[in-house]
Amino acid sequence: MSVVLWMHGTLVSFCLMAIGARELSGEVTVYQMLFFRSVIGLLCISAILFFTNKSASIQTERLALHSFRNIFHFAGQFGWFLGIGLLPLAEVFALEFTVPIWTLLVAAIALNEKITARKLAAVFLGITGVLVIVRPGYAMIDPASFIVLGAAICYAIAHTSTKSLSTSESALSILFYMCLIQLPIGFVLSLPSWSWPIGNQWLWLSVVGLTALTAHYCMAKAMLFAEVTTVVTIDFLRLPLIALVGVLLYQEQFEMSLMIGGFLMLMGNFLSLKQAARYSA
Repeated sequence: MSVVLWMHGTLVSFCLMAIGARELSGEVTVYQMLFFRSVIGLLCISAILFFTNKSASIQTERLALHSFRNIFHFAGQFGWFLGIGLLPLAEVFALEFTVPIWTLLVAAIALNEKITARKLAAVFLGITGVLVIVRPGYAMIDPASFIVLGAAICYAIAHTSTKSLSTSESALSILFYMCLIQLPIGFVLSLPSWSWPIGNQWLWLSVVGLTALTAHYCMAKAMLFAEVTTVVTIDFLRLPLIALVGVLLYQEQFEMSLMIGGFLMLMGNFLSLKQAARYSA
């Protein structure tokens, strides 16, 4: 029951973050969204560190890798937020599910992780899922699809860096430096078109900033109570849930190809997770 409750928090957080980004699209630049997201995150994490007396846990000797990770993580977030304003919400979430597939390839190159037949099958299913969603040859491919795919690849590089950092850094340290490093990047890039948010924009910026933290916190807690495969299965419910949100709130069309492509990617993710579980057993 605990894993279900925590994953409910994850699903609601990701959906609210997407709604917040969609509401802000065209009114606040993506760079400003990411800047205020980092401000809110840094304030929350700093408060946690202060009240729990865990300030010593953020000391690091791997600032270069933190910086490398967060450049790609920032680029991934930029593509994801930009895609939300250009594509149906369900398509953005579906293409995001390719992240574990790209992570397999990046980890093989950067961390010398072994490429196996099971991993190749996972990559094949993931790419097939992408083709089902974007449907080349059937309709004009929306260039925004490639923006979201590029974001997924950037996330994969960031995740691989996180895997390396986790051997010596705490989760709080990784989150702290994520906000600390990305804050000035977002600020500098938003300066040329800076305009102060007004009215409900502050509300949606707060929603984006807070749900970004709660989504990852809830998922991390869920993984304490269940296997990763169970968490991934429940997380997949994000796809039909956000499709329903798109239909009800934004009059988006429901595309069965999104569900089929997403299911293929889910199967690919399962193959990769089973491979990882076998080697860790």
